[in-house]
Amino acid sequence: MEFEQLLQLIDHVSDSKLTSFQYEGENLKVSMECGQVQTVTAVGSGDLAIQTVETVTPESSEITHISDIKAAQQEGNLVKSPLVGTFYAAPAEDAQPFVKVGDKVSKGQTLAIVEAMKLMNEIESDFDGEVAEIYVQNGQAVEYGMPLFRIK
Repeated sequence: MEFEQLLQLIDHVSDSKLTSFQYEGENLKVSMECGQVQTVTAVGSGDLAIQTVETVTPESSEITHISDIKAAQQEGNLVKSPLVGTFYAAPAEDAQPFVKVGDKVSKGQTLAIVEAMKLMNEIESDFDGEVAEIYVQNGQAVEYGMPLFRIK
C-alpha cells in the first residue's frame, strides 16, 4: 500500500460512520479509530516499526500529539526528548528514579535516560527549578521533541 493510498483510506474511514477499521496485509498492519482520538499504527517488514497516536479535532482537521496539547496548557519550562527511543526514569530496574514530582533540580542534572539503538543517553535539565510534572512513564517510547518534564 502506497502512502497516498493510506491517506485516501484514512479520509474514507473518517468520512464514514465506521468507528474502527483494521487492515492486515503481508508487510503492513493498519488500525484506525474514528472520533476525537484517531490511532494509526503501521508496521512494516524487517526491524522497522512505526506507531503514532494523534488527536484530530473535527473542526480543524489539524493533527497534534496528545503530549504537546497537555504540555502547552501548563506554565513552566519543558524538557523535551532530543531523540527517538525508550524513556527510563531510573538508572536500573531496581533503582530509585532520578527525579520525582516536587524535586528541586539544577541545570545539567540528569533527569532520565532515553535508550536509542542500545545506547543510553542521559537527559539533563536545561533549567533550575522544581519538577512540576513528568509526562511519560518508565519504559514508554518517546519521539523527538516530545515533552518529558515540566520544570517550574
